[in-house]
Formats: sequence, C-alpha cells, structure tokens
Amino acid sequence: MKKVALVTGAAQGLGFVIAERLLKAGYCVAISDRDYEGAKLAAIKLDASGECTLAIELDVSSKPAFEKGLGAVLGKWGAVHVLVNNAAVTKTTPLMQISPEEFDSVVGLNLRSIFLGCQVVGAYMAETGFGRIFNMASLAGQNGGTATGAHYAASKGAIVTLTKIFAKEFASRGVTVNAIAPGPIDSPMVRAAVPADRMGALCSNIPVGRLGDAAFLGDLIVQFSGEDAYFATGSTLDINGGLFMR
Repeated sequence: MKKVALVTGAAQGLGFVIAERLLKAGYCVAISDRDYEGAKLAAIKLDASGECTLAIELDVSSKPAFEKGLGAVLGKWGAVHVLVNNAAVTKTTPLMQISPEEFDSVVGLNLRSIFLGCQVVGAYMAETGFGRIFNMASLAGQNGGTATGAHYAASKGAIVTLTKIFAKEFASRGVTVNAIAPGPIDSPMVRAAVPADRMGALCSNIPVGRLGDAAFLGDLIVQFSGEDAYFATGSTLDINGGLFMR
C-alpha cells in the first residue's frame, strides 16, 4: 500500500517544501490550502501526472472542510498515514497596536486548525491503528517571539500544549502526535517578516550564524513518520540553530 500524507497550507512556502520532501520519500501527498488555485498549481509542479498528488481546497477553521478533505484523500488513495498541520496566519503587528479582533482571529485560526486537524484526521488514524501527526509550532511560542506578533507567538505556544493533549489521547492506538518548533527558516514567510536590511543582524544573532533549511524539516518529518518512530510522541522538536536550548 502506498504511504499517504496530508499537508495543510501546502500551496507555497514551508508547506510546499514539506510536501516535496514527503513525495521524494515515496509518499502520495494531498496538497491542501484555502487557495485552491494555488494548491492545484503546487500539485502539478510536484507531480505533473497527478498520480501521487491531490489538490484540496481546505479551510482549516472548518470541521466539515476537514471531514470533506479527509474523504477526498480516502477516495483517491484509501488511506492517510501522515498529517502535517502547517497552515497558519502570521501577523507582525506591534503588541500595543493589536486589536481584540485581530488577536482573536490569529489565535483562533492557528489553534483551531490544529485542534480540528488532530480531531478529525486523528480519529480516523486511531480507528485504523496507525498515524503520524505533526503540528507546526515555532520558536516564537517558546521565547515570546522577536519578529512576529504577540498573538502569533501565543498561539504557537498553545500548540505545544494541544500536541501533548492529543498525544495522550491517541498513544495507545498507534498514533503519535509531535510538534516541530522551528527558529528562523529560509522561507518566504521569514523574508516577508524581516526586512532585507535586518537579515544580516538576524543571522548574526543565531548561534549557528545562518537561517534554517526548510528541506531538513521535511526530511525530519519523513524520519519521524516511520513505523519505528512509535516511541516518539508528545514531544516538541526544537530546530532553531541554538537560539533556544532546554
């Protein structure tokens, strides 16, 4: 049976790279995004034949949308083995300028997407007895953030807690749930948040002296998706160049 992965927010950026690495490792990958046209273009770019990719329009704030997306993947490939909850909204509004409405929208979507993905897809995986779920957290959720907004940082910190809760729920049924907390990655999101004239200063403050590699995160997900990764659950993988050490 083909291994199958579903990646949210995969039309571009980090999600696209993660999907690319999963595909390279032999997975069939559902490219989901609220931007359906973008998802279709990404799917074609990754696999022009369409045999091992599927574009899905997915509003991660909607439980029915997750259920419909899961149904579409099962309809094409008959299984889902890996879920990467990557979709998120990023805002850099200064702390004292964040409105209550903006705070609610950022925290609500970023947490709701994780909750619904784990709940809907995780329940399916628990029924089948196997699954690997990855929730994209962030260094910002551990150190309070630097280039990102307080609402984004707060939501990413809470994702670590949700990860532990779902890991406990599914541990006895063959499903692992882990979080990945990257520091600054060489990605469109980071380059959009950090002006070019500040990039040098950012890199000089990272102990290893450079931005992280998105492809490495994808390969890490591949490694932790194997059957032999059953003992790794409820953890947060810190990939941050030495900016945060436990």
